[in-house]
Amino acid sequence: MQATLALEDGRLFHGQSFGARSPGFGEAVFHTGMTGYQEVISDPSYHGQIVVMTAPLIGNYGVNHEDPESRRLHLAGLVVREYCKTPSSWRSREPLGTLLERSEVPAVTGVDTRALTRHLRSRGAMRGGIGVGMSDDALLSAVRDSRGLEGRDLAREVAADQPFDWEVGVADRWRPFHAPTDSPAAVRLAVIDCGVKFNILRCLRERASDVRVFPAAVGTQAILDWGPQGIVFSNGPGDPAPVESAIQLARDLMGKLPILGICLGHQVLALALGAHTYKLKFGHHGANHPVKNLTTGEIEITSQNHGFAVDEDSLVATGAEVTRRNLNDGTVEGMRHRELGIECIQYHPEAAPGPWDAHHAFTDFVRTVSRHAATRS
Repeated sequence: MQATLALEDGRLFHGQSFGARSPGFGEAVFHTGMTGYQEVISDPSYHGQIVVMTAPLIGNYGVNHEDPESRRLHLAGLVVREYCKTPSSWRSREPLGTLLERSEVPAVTGVDTRALTRHLRSRGAMRGGIGVGMSDDALLSAVRDSRGLEGRDLAREVAADQPFDWEVGVADRWRPFHAPTDSPAAVRLAVIDCGVKFNILRCLRERASDVRVFPAAVGTQAILDWGPQGIVFSNGPGDPAPVESAIQLARDLMGKLPILGICLGHQVLALALGAHTYKLKFGHHGANHPVKNLTTGEIEITSQNHGFAVDEDSLVATGAEVTRRNLNDGTVEGMRHRELGIECIQYHPEAAPGPWDAHHAFTDFVRTVSRHAATRS
């Protein structure tokens, strides 16, 4: 059936449906990764967004049961240039379109994604909607009536309801390609779930003996009663400013234990310190962003997925220091507060575009936690 992507500025892109028949509404953004579409569609950080893939062929290796980054799909819709109906991979368990349809995610193929990406890059990310069998006028009206991302606590919508333990490390099949690590250190890490990706938990569990995931709503005391020796604030979707429960939790935990912030977690910690965040024009969504480590001078090729950034002047005024910078647009990609034991990065160290450029963030943090725990024993 015919499917249409409508943008709030009136631009229309027609194609064919290969997902759910129900409409989907969200912020339209583009993702520049060449592979990893299954990880993208299952990333909770894409909750409330319509994702445009800039790679021209999507679906060619199908989907499987090992690569999802969460228990369900979170995006509002998917747009591609060409959808491959017949995947070719020994790991494939079903076509991408079948998963999208079962998950009630609309998708459209046959779109000029180059023109669409250039439009979003020029005009900025904006509200959009995918309609199947709808008139253009009805779809465009629904898009303009839909909500944007700003001011919404999307992290609460994707976080777990109850604490749970994570026991799965990096799969054995990836170990020949994986940077070697020692056996897990005997430390407990509490992960504050703002929309955490599974691979963050895998990378932490590979290095730490105990990893427990907590929704921010459980409160400070419930987390401290478990006896963690380090805290990780996870990635997540949307605007960080409304994520008040996580921001208050960060204020309560600062100075008590070493803390690592990743992506949304980095922004939450910056807000808890008193800094400000702002919306980027079209965000950072892809697997090829160069970031400079200002401490070592090294360049890391990183995977990123965020639409907001930390304001540098307000951050420095809190006593924190900028540790990393995006070489594409100069935005803050990392910060440190030495007195409070906080280390943060804006990108995703669990992904592997470099391929292992950023994995040291997990190793360094666990070592910091181990040293801190030793001084208190």
